[in-house]
Amino acid sequence: MNRSRTPAPARVPALVRLSFLARVRVSARASVLACSVVGAAVVALDGTVLTVAQPALQRDLHADVGQVQWTSTGYLVAVASLLVFAGRLGDRHGHRRVFAVGALGFAAASAGIALAPGIEAVIALRVLQGVCGALLQPATLGMLRTAFPPDRLANPIAVRTAVIGLAAAAGPLVGGALVSAYGWRSVFLLSVPPTLAIGLLALATRQPEAEARARAAPGLAVLDPLGALLLAAALGLLVHGLVEAARPGGAVPGALACAGAAVAGTALARHERRAAHPLLPPELLRSVPVVAGVAALLAASAALFGALFVTTYFLQDVQRLDPLTCALRFLPLALLMVLGAPLCPPLQRRHGPRRTATVGAALLTLGALLLSRLDATAGALPVGGCAALLGAGFVTLMVTATSVVVHRAPEAHAGVAGGLQQTAMNVGPALGVATATLLLALVPDGGFVPAEGAALPALAAIAALTLPAALALPGGTRGTRPEQAPARPGRRPCVRS
Repeated sequence: MNRSRTPAPARVPALVRLSFLARVRVSARASVLACSVVGAAVVALDGTVLTVAQPALQRDLHADVGQVQWTSTGYLVAVASLLVFAGRLGDRHGHRRVFAVGALGFAAASAGIALAPGIEAVIALRVLQGVCGALLQPATLGMLRTAFPPDRLANPIAVRTAVIGLAAAAGPLVGGALVSAYGWRSVFLLSVPPTLAIGLLALATRQPEAEARARAAPGLAVLDPLGALLLAAALGLLVHGLVEAARPGGAVPGALACAGAAVAGTALARHERRAAHPLLPPELLRSVPVVAGVAALLAASAALFGALFVTTYFLQDVQRLDPLTCALRFLPLALLMVLGAPLCPPLQRRHGPRRTATVGAALLTLGALLLSRLDATAGALPVGGCAALLGAGFVTLMVTATSVVVHRAPEAHAGVAGGLQQTAMNVGPALGVATATLLLALVPDGGFVPAEGAALPALAAIAALTLPAALALPGGTRGTRPEQAPARPGRRPCVRS
C-alpha cells in the first residue's frame, strides 16, 4: 500500500522551530528564576542589614530612637498593607511588569536613602521603598507560577527559600562589615545594583502567553479599589498596632490600632461579600489547602521570630554574650535553612505535602518547647540544638506550605496567592515579637530566662498551631497540583495521544 509521507526536508523547519521555541522557553524560565531569587534575597538582606546600621544612622542624623524605629515601622506598614493589592495588579497587568516597576523603584528609593540629608527624608523614602517592595514580593511567586508547570514548581521555590535563608543569615555580617568600613549609607547602596539589574532583566524577559492569559482572565477586569483600601487599612493598622505594643508604654496606642484594624477588617468582609469583582477571590478563600498553607506560614513565622527575639535577650542580657557569639549560637538555624531547602521537594514528591509539612511542624514545635526549658546555665550545645530544630522545621514547613499555596491557586489569581503568602510572612514576625514583648513584661525578674518566663512557652503553643494547619494540606504525592475544572455535562472527554 502506498502511503503518503511528508518529505524529510519539509519536516526540518518544523523541528528547528520547535527546538528554537524550547530554547526560548528555557531561557525565559532561567530569567524568571533569577529575578525571583535575587528579588526575594535583596528584600531579606535589606531587613537584616538595616538592624545593624540603625545605631550609626541615629548618631549621624542626630535622630531620636522613635524616629529611627519608624525607618523600620514605616517600611513594614507599607509592605503589609499593599501586598495583596500588588498581587492583584500582577494578575491584571502581568507579574513581569509589576516586578520590574517594583525592582526599579526599590533601587531608586535605596539610592535616595543613601543620599538623604535628614531622618525625615529617610523615613519617607523607606515608606516608598516599602511600596516598591510590596510590588516586588508577590510577583516573585506569581512569575514562577506562570513560568513553570505545577509539577516543577517545588524546586524553584526551594532554591528561592534557600537563598532567602542565606541572605538573612549573612545580613548582620555583611551589614556590620559595611557600616564599620564605609558607614550606614553603604548598606542602602548595597541593594541598588542587584535590583537595578533584575528590573532591567524582567523588562527584557518575555512571557506573552502567560501575561495574555492573566489579562484575559475572567473576574479581573476591576481592581476593587475600595476593597484594596479597606485591606490596606486593616493590615497597616494591625502591623502598626503590633509594633507599638512591643514598645515600652505602647500598650494603649497598640490596642487602639488593633481595634481599628478589626473595624476595617469587618468592613472589608462585608464589602467583599457584595462586590461584583472582589479583591480576594472567593474560590481562593474557599480553597482549604491555600488557607491552611497561609495559616501555617503565619503561625510558623510568629513562633520563629518571637523565639529568636526572646533568646537574643537571654543570651546577651542574662549570659552576657557579645553579639558575634550570640550570632554563632544561632548558626545551626541558618545552616539548616540553607541546606534543608533543596531536600524538601524530593521529600514532598515522595511523601506528599501533608506528611512533609507535619514533620516540619513537629520539629518547629519541638525546638520551641526545648528552648522554653533552658535555664540560665544553658551552654552552646543545647542552644545550638534548639536552633537546628527550629531551622529544620521552619524551612520544611515554609517550602511545603508555599508550594501548596502557589500550586493550588488558579493561575489567574497567582499574584493574590503570592500576596497572601507574603502577608503572612510579614505579619507573623510582628505578631510573634509583640506577643513575646507583652509576656516578658509580665515576669520582669526572670522573664528573660526561658524556663522562668512565660514568653517561650506561649510561642511554643503558637508553633503547635502549625500542626493542624499542616494536617489540612493535601495528602497525596500529587496533592499540590491545581484543581482541574470539572468536565462540562454532555461533552465527551478528549484524549490526546
